[in-house]
Amino acid sequence: MNENSTPNSEIPKITIKRAKPVRDTDPPHALSKVRKIVAIISGKGGVGKSLVTSLLAVNMNGHGYKTAIIDADITGPSIPRAFGVSGQPETAENGMYPLKSKTGIDLMSINFLLPDETDPVIWRGPVISGAVKQFWTDVIWENEDYMFIDMPPGTGDVALTVFQSIPVDGVIVVTSPQELVSMIVEKAVKMTEKMNIPILGIVENMSYTVCPHCNEKFSVFGESHIDEIAEKYGIKTVCKLPFDQKLAALCDRGEIESFDKDNLHAMVKMLRNM
Repeated sequence: MNENSTPNSEIPKITIKRAKPVRDTDPPHALSKVRKIVAIISGKGGVGKSLVTSLLAVNMNGHGYKTAIIDADITGPSIPRAFGVSGQPETAENGMYPLKSKTGIDLMSINFLLPDETDPVIWRGPVISGAVKQFWTDVIWENEDYMFIDMPPGTGDVALTVFQSIPVDGVIVVTSPQELVSMIVEKAVKMTEKMNIPILGIVENMSYTVCPHCNEKFSVFGESHIDEIAEKYGIKTVCKLPFDQKLAALCDRGEIESFDKDNLHAMVKMLRNM
């Protein structure tokens, strides 16, 4: 058993019923077909939300599912860099097609629409929210099994837009071990409860590091509290990701698809059971 994952016997069989009475979601493009939509959220920035989003898409793609990512972090997009993808979308049928990664993952990010990917996006909240909504309504997502939405941190305008406009099936919460983060995670969890969206799992990033000489684990940011939060809210699927210098280097080079470790085994197993 992977020591970073929950035992297979504890992985829940999930049946999703979308909360149509609560959320009056917008229809996708007429040529789109998306089966399951999972939002990756965090209560604060810098905890590795985009990393987890990318790894989930890569893992599910590796299992033979057609996957896609909406980069909803408009002011801080990092998905294109992790996959080493650049360029502009092809337009057709009153919409546009996402760009594809090396292994065929469909991607859409504001970086693909800027004259220069280093240009800052200096927009007010409603304009940012409108852009995210258009990634759902104006992009042609062809026959996607799983779509992952890389959300901006917090519980503001974009989060509300996504949860109200896109038929999200569930969320995965990403956090880190610091004491302060526990409180912020609970805010994100409570928001999803108010929006009537199920929490599928929780990932603690930067949970520990392993000494390369003695293989002893060190909790750099202090002891983990993620199991306590998961138990409090009935979250069955928990993964703990260590620091991994190789993974960081691959992201910097745009080669995350070549990462060969299965650090999110329990989360991927849970998604396949949806």
